[in-house]
Amino acid sequence: MYGCQHSRNLRRKQQKLSRKQKGSSTRDKAKRLVARVHSKIKRVREDFLHKLSRKIVDKNQVIAVENLNVKGMVRNHCLAKAISDAGWGMFGTMLQYKAEKLGKIYIEIDRFFPSSKTCNNCLHKVSEMPLNVRHWDCPKCHGRNDRDINAAKNIRDEALRFLRLDVRRFPPHISETKQALGTSAAASGGNVSQPGKISVLSDAIPLEAGSPPHTGTPVEGG
Repeated sequence: MYGCQHSRNLRRKQQKLSRKQKGSSTRDKAKRLVARVHSKIKRVREDFLHKLSRKIVDKNQVIAVENLNVKGMVRNHCLAKAISDAGWGMFGTMLQYKAEKLGKIYIEIDRFFPSSKTCNNCLHKVSEMPLNVRHWDCPKCHGRNDRDINAAKNIRDEALRFLRLDVRRFPPHISETKQALGTSAAASGGNVSQPGKISVLSDAIPLEAGSPPHTGTPVEGG
């Protein structure tokens, strides 16, 4: 996300540090160089996340994200580096305070919500969804689902359901936005997590113009 040059530079600096004699002045110098690279990577990451979160909040009235268990996920040694580099926890915090500052709606969907295992088209939920499965065929409607896009749509729809159920909680201008979201398109066919409740609208929030078709979480509504 931030370019490979910083990772390669850090790896070279760490290799040089490991070859220095303990207690030597050259080792102390190598430590300072490693720390400088870590500081650079941190600043680049924060700059990227600040710009991306600002763009999302400025262009949308509703931001829905999944409340991921980041601390638990980084225990997986295969994913720890990628998750840490992405800065998911920091990104969610930036989205939240920037959205609240501008009076936008920020919604967190529960981490146990079956966003990946539920078909957004027919709401059929499969029992298992291993992490290595990136595309899957729904056994009920036989639709082909991209794991991340399907999960993003389900998170969006669950957020819309919350909005429809709690219109009067927000100020008038936000309530009007929520009412518009709840009445401007055809229903998707039901509710994922709580059968019998008000259904949500799969097409109520249009995709942002110019945005890539493959989006994971967070999902934006504008």
